[in-house]
Amino acid sequence: MDMTNIRARLIVVLVVLCGFLAVAGTPSATAATPSDSLWFDGTALTVQNGRFVDGQGREVVLRGYNVSGETKLEENSGLPFASVADAAKSATALRALGGGNAVRFLLSWAHAEPVQGQVDTGYLAAVTAQMQAFLDAGIRVFPDFHQDLYSRYLFNSGSWYTGDGAPEWAVELGNYPAESCGICLFWGQNITQNTAVQDAQYDFWHNNHGLQDAFLATAQTTMTYLAQHLTSDEFAGVVGFDPYNEPYAGSYDSGETSRTWEQNRLWPFYQKFRARMDAAGWSGKPALVEPNLYWNGNVTHQEGGLLDTGTLGSRYVFNTHFYDQKAISGILMWGNASDGQYSTDFGTVRDRASAAGTTAIVSEFGHPLSGTTSGKAPTVDKAMYQALDSRLSGANWWSTPASSGPVLSGTQWQWDIYNGRHHELMNGNASKVLTSGDAWNDEDLSAVNMTASGTVTLRQDARLLDRVYPSATSGSTLAFTYEDRSRDGSTTLTWNPVPSSLPNVAALVGSGQYAVQVWRSGSATAPTELHLPASFPAASTTVVSDLGTAYAPPSYTSSAPVGVAAEPGGTGSRRLLLTDADSGVLHFALVTNGATSPGSALLGAAKAELAAWVAAKF
Repeated sequence: MDMTNIRARLIVVLVVLCGFLAVAGTPSATAATPSDSLWFDGTALTVQNGRFVDGQGREVVLRGYNVSGETKLEENSGLPFASVADAAKSATALRALGGGNAVRFLLSWAHAEPVQGQVDTGYLAAVTAQMQAFLDAGIRVFPDFHQDLYSRYLFNSGSWYTGDGAPEWAVELGNYPAESCGICLFWGQNITQNTAVQDAQYDFWHNNHGLQDAFLATAQTTMTYLAQHLTSDEFAGVVGFDPYNEPYAGSYDSGETSRTWEQNRLWPFYQKFRARMDAAGWSGKPALVEPNLYWNGNVTHQEGGLLDTGTLGSRYVFNTHFYDQKAISGILMWGNASDGQYSTDFGTVRDRASAAGTTAIVSEFGHPLSGTTSGKAPTVDKAMYQALDSRLSGANWWSTPASSGPVLSGTQWQWDIYNGRHHELMNGNASKVLTSGDAWNDEDLSAVNMTASGTVTLRQDARLLDRVYPSATSGSTLAFTYEDRSRDGSTTLTWNPVPSSLPNVAALVGSGQYAVQVWRSGSATAPTELHLPASFPAASTTVVSDLGTAYAPPSYTSSAPVGVAAEPGGTGSRRLLLTDADSGVLHFALVTNGATSPGSALLGAAKAELAAWVAAKF
């Protein structure tokens, strides 16, 4: 999950109690080989100098989705998909419709270890086969043992709520009180108001009944199985492992705070998990570690962010979630999000990762697509993607681009092809069959669904989801922005117009989408790559770079500075490749779909304007 509702729901009850509430078909994926792609090259990503780096020395940005909340349900036995065929269909669509190159791949402890001390290799085999469908589509993967409210087995068959995560035997060991959330309007309140949930989480973090040891053993067995059953090229596509979703203490010991809990309970757990990764053959891959789930809440903030762990370094990635609790509450943010809405929040993520000596990933973000606040989703999600691209607002980007900061990796919650077509017996209750939304505690955040005929369809604006981003940079990105021109109803959202001081660039872009990247070349010999959305067919794409200009750029060849090639996996998506033959040199590129057969004079004038702008700003 998906903190979309947890924090906001706590807010709603507080507001009520305080008296402030006034009103209550795509084709199947085909196998890919490393030769299909220059960025997915059969080598693992590493963390270097605060960036993900591929085997060719290029800075990599991961963008994609969580696959998927289906793992939290029982209808497909804790698997993300009903079949490998569905996984392949989802992977193809994620590439072609969603523009993703990475997924956070959810796993279930309850199904991995249904009997204490006995790992179910049948489940691991099914997980591996479904994971391979994404790897074969050229999509990088990082698994996540997911939990929310600790376990579904804490909840009775008539409960309003449910959980996921720990097996039934783990709950039975605790002899927890009958679950009750009291006066709870929303499921997230169980975190702080349901004694059974609090006690179970407390036991896990204190390793009572050996629960943490059991989890770590199962995690090691799972990682060993994956390392042994994926090919070397497939295993290279596995980024690392997210040890535990949205950790929370349950309750603090006397005198303990969020910060000291992270230091004394959470960080030692991550160190143990890191050792298990090494023992399982994952020593070259980072652990993507999350702080206290309330660390970056924009209302229910708690001090933390792994402040006392020292330098995390290359063996860890700072991994956090972000949901706008104010927007979700429907109370604390009445209007829509706007330009630069989350610049400060995501800037904090960048700063925390930098201070920890590593890179960052925002592995969950998004906004509900149904319910009373769903009308905010187009602007909230646009503002979140804007903040992933740059720490600057559109209003400030052109004037101070050198402050743009690194481009953040991120995976949106979520990509569930079964959205609205589920058949989930809530807590095993045959009289409570859930079909709508995500079929989990009234959530509805999936960017896609699937028609009765089996066609995967976007539920959000393609201009928002399928984006230009620098998937692999030969050197270091100094500034990046993307104006997606996504829609809020019939309104086109333009938050970063080209300034009037660049009239030829503005004329070239017109009313189209555009991206600008500025980077300094490094020692890598492979080209810089940007993902090209479906809205950027090669025949109508314009590139203006110091490396060359092109309208309808040709197919890529190693001898040409500008070219287009297919993304890996046979999904029909494409990428722009920009080749330099230097090191330490400042380069720039504008990519737009707004021009129609621009002449050489306009291309040359736009190039001169951008060159002068770069010289003045960097």
